[in-house]
Amino acid sequence: MSDVKSKGSTLITLKQHALTAISYLIPIVVGGGFLLAIGSLMGGATIENFTDEWGFADTLYTMGGLILGMLPVVIGTGIAYSIADKPGIAAGFLVGLISIKMNAGFIGGFVGGYIAGYISLFLRNKMKVPQWAEGLKPMLIIPLISCFLVGMIMFYVLGTPISIFTEALNKFIMGLDMTQTLLFGLIIGVLSGVDYGGPINKVVYAFLLSLQSEGINEPMAVLMLASMVTPFGLTMMYPMQKLIRKNVFNRTEVDTLKTAFPMGVCMITEGCYPIIFNHLLPCIVATGVGAGVGGALSMFWGCASPVPHGGLFAMVTMTNPFGWLAALLIGSFVFAVVLLLILKPVDVNEELTLDANEEADIDLSDIKIS
Repeated sequence: MSDVKSKGSTLITLKQHALTAISYLIPIVVGGGFLLAIGSLMGGATIENFTDEWGFADTLYTMGGLILGMLPVVIGTGIAYSIADKPGIAAGFLVGLISIKMNAGFIGGFVGGYIAGYISLFLRNKMKVPQWAEGLKPMLIIPLISCFLVGMIMFYVLGTPISIFTEALNKFIMGLDMTQTLLFGLIIGVLSGVDYGGPINKVVYAFLLSLQSEGINEPMAVLMLASMVTPFGLTMMYPMQKLIRKNVFNRTEVDTLKTAFPMGVCMITEGCYPIIFNHLLPCIVATGVGAGVGGALSMFWGCASPVPHGGLFAMVTMTNPFGWLAALLIGSFVFAVVLLLILKPVDVNEELTLDANEEADIDLSDIKIS
């Protein structure tokens, strides 16, 4: 039993480090993605030679490309910093640079970040130095040794295999036929949506960021869509329940929709939580079906998003934005139909209240007003 608990604790710790790094990564990806997309819409291209003529659109496109090209550095540094604090920064930074140089990409930075972080952490905790050198330990000794060790590991052990794997993964995804594309979109949609921004979603998000760093943007459009199916679908249910005369929302849930939809437009699911937690299992089923259908259609229609966030506001950056919007609306409609079929009718004025026994358990006698 203790071994099981230990493994569970280790996985949670590893996940927390990844989530910390991803939290640093998101604003960088969003900023770079929007710059790149806007520059592309304006006809920009990468500036190869600054002695030649270049315009404003080229500037935007180049800035975005430079930012997105550094994603392995950001993820490697973020994970190493999360594990070992400041002593891990140098090794994590080096891991990212080596990953770029060896074409190991995001996956190289991701894996190498853990190696850099734990090597730095080991040195910080276990390495003994004279008292006079304690001040040099985090600023000089640990960064020097950890950079040397992690550099050797990346150059001579992990860099080439990860590069080969990354290239094979990209070729596989780019070579999917029609049926495989639909299935891939369905799987990404289901996994991205069913836990409403939880650990499954974050694992998928990290995987899709690795694809996005290689220029494969279609799966990220699926994740964005899947994150918006629930608020859009719940909003669609309100007029649909009136139409079929089957009321499934109480007054509190109707009020929740007033904030859930605007938040959903921005790709924020949290506004739906009060309704989701009231009907957890039905909502999970409906989200899985709706997000799967929408994701399959988005992949089939070749919708792609160079930015990983932004909701409807990111449409201006997308390839085939109206196809993506159609997939979102169809997936949301499917969600609404499935949830309407599952839920039982309720009184619109029904509220969640404490019963008599629960009220009797509340003892206010200890409260004193001075």
